[in-house]
Amino acid sequence: MIRYRAFTKAYGGRRAVDGLTLEVLAGSVVALLGPNGSGKTTLLRLLSGVLAPTGGDAALLERPLRGQPRKAIARQLAVVPQSASVPFAFTVREITTLGRTAYARLLRDESPADRDAVSRALRVTRLNSLAEQRFDELSGGEQQRVLLALALAQEPRVLLLDEPTAHLDIAFQVQMLDLLQRLNQAEQITVLAAMHDLNLAALYFPRLVLMRGGRIVADGSPSEVLTVSTIREVYGTETVVEPHPTHGVPQVLARPGVSA
Repeated sequence: MIRYRAFTKAYGGRRAVDGLTLEVLAGSVVALLGPNGSGKTTLLRLLSGVLAPTGGDAALLERPLRGQPRKAIARQLAVVPQSASVPFAFTVREITTLGRTAYARLLRDESPADRDAVSRALRVTRLNSLAEQRFDELSGGEQQRVLLALALAQEPRVLLLDEPTAHLDIAFQVQMLDLLQRLNQAEQITVLAAMHDLNLAALYFPRLVLMRGGRIVADGSPSEVLTVSTIREVYGTETVVEPHPTHGVPQVLARPGVSA
């Protein structure tokens, strides 16, 4: 589904992504982990086509990403940012409808397919009751669901998410990740998300890719990636790793007052 090969992005003399090679299979759910500045967000922006790589290549659906028209990419891949600033008094439905831009026809009104896609995106994200409400009147968790609805209106096969649970309380975090899990299971949408919360990543993502300095340090299941020694190496801190009491996946506990 997604392939990076010897992928590099440099800013001056600094490499934000350094010769990285990664494959994400269709229908899989993968979390990108790593400290601030590790290259997670840069990698997502490279795949979305917002940034151009300094070296290497990327492929989406077995086709080179470089040279593909923006509309063609947008019909296959959608991006959900951490947050969005909406300068006008747009309603939830109006913002979700922007997801149909990749299918827009010059001087044509919305098609039945457009309206169906928007209605379905609102239904899946449980936003029907808020469809006519202004975006700026919503809570942070509701706004995040609107951004997801906008992405789903594109009818993508791949979802890229940059910190989808950032700034959300625990209830909204669980709601968002439960929704992504349902979308993946019901529709085989491929999910690649940059995450900061190691424990939520272990609970919801069967594959973790841990980055540092633009390179992959560990790639595997939560139990393979989230070890005391690897966390010490990447984050420079001492932790305790214990199994979750109901799900068995590793959970990372801080050790206050102990430095690596």
